[in-house]
Amino acid sequence: MIDLYYWTTPNGHKITIFLEEADVDYTLKPINIGQGDQFAPEFLAIAPNNRIPAIVDHAPADGGEPLSLFESGAILQYLAEKTGQFLPQGGRDRTAVLQWLYWQMGGLGPMLGQNHHFGIYAPEKIPYAINRYVKETERLYGVLDTQLQDREFIAGDYSIADMACYPWIVPYEAQQQNLADFPHLKRWFEAIKARPAVERAYAIADSLRSEATMTDEAKAILFGQGRR
Repeated sequence: MIDLYYWTTPNGHKITIFLEEADVDYTLKPINIGQGDQFAPEFLAIAPNNRIPAIVDHAPADGGEPLSLFESGAILQYLAEKTGQFLPQGGRDRTAVLQWLYWQMGGLGPMLGQNHHFGIYAPEKIPYAINRYVKETERLYGVLDTQLQDREFIAGDYSIADMACYPWIVPYEAQQQNLADFPHLKRWFEAIKARPAVERAYAIADSLRSEATMTDEAKAILFGQGRR
């Protein structure tokens, strides 16, 4: 029913977690972003921003032609609405989930992505940039820790907000963060890590890990993009 165009990144993990949690049938379509698969015309027809993840739903709710969708937050919301899972139907509870989903899309993901880039991948180590994004990562961890101090999950019940945020916390050591400094976040992180669906989702990533090496050629493909 669902074709998932996927690679082993935090944004990719969001969707495998949802599909495993919701027990949705799907076909995995690996897009090796280190080899440039994201620039293939057939993929660009689905995901014009040349980024994973993307999906094609061959049985959309409206009964029409297959529906393609890119952007991980939009995909999570679409799948949650279609399946009726992990997103309240309305009211303040729904608003809370979407608020934190958009927080991840607009803040947590982009800032931690820059942390990864300047701290790990950039050929030139720029102390100001590294410090800037490590400190911003710390701030965002603190925001999440405070949110979790009086609730089990980010927006109350387990939801797509948790699925969106968790994969970005997984590489906390590479982000120069210590989870012990964020006790509520740590408790939440360990609870999600232990979920069987999350374990299955990360097993999928492990099966592709040998193909996900970050060579100089892969860096040139990933970080050297301009208009052309």
